[in-house]
Amino acid sequence: MATAQRKDPFRNFRFRVEIDGIQQAGFTDVSGFDSSIDVIEYREGNEATTVRKLPGLTKYGNVSLKWGITDSMDLYNWHKEAAAGNIQRKNVSIIVIDEAGNDKARWDFVQAWPSKYDAPDFSAKGNDIAIESLELVHEGMSRVS
Repeated sequence: MATAQRKDPFRNFRFRVEIDGIQQAGFTDVSGFDSSIDVIEYREGNEATTVRKLPGLTKYGNVSLKWGITDSMDLYNWHKEAAAGNIQRKNVSIIVIDEAGNDKARWDFVQAWPSKYDAPDFSAKGNDIAIESLELVHEGMSRVS
């Protein structure tokens, strides 16, 4: 009797983010990447009770990146340029890493640019890490592996 090799799921805390030309480490959260296809309901005149469902536009969710603030200004400057009207589109990848440090799954986003920046909150009573966040819009997502 043959036994299949066990395949455990990958851990959600082992990942890295690649952005064209930007070196940034220490992302705490990456979320929001999804896709959906609008449904167009259509009824032909000779079908009184049947509604056909046709595919419409494909939409992609915005990607949210969060990281502990450092002296790196790269992501903030990317957003600052966009706010000034100079949209710099970049390709972004999110890569899941296995326990041995090997790349195992990858999502690629094309033509991404920052649409929202959130500065960290501060509290004299706290001891948490100060977190910055950036929301990216893009024009397509694919899972490569």
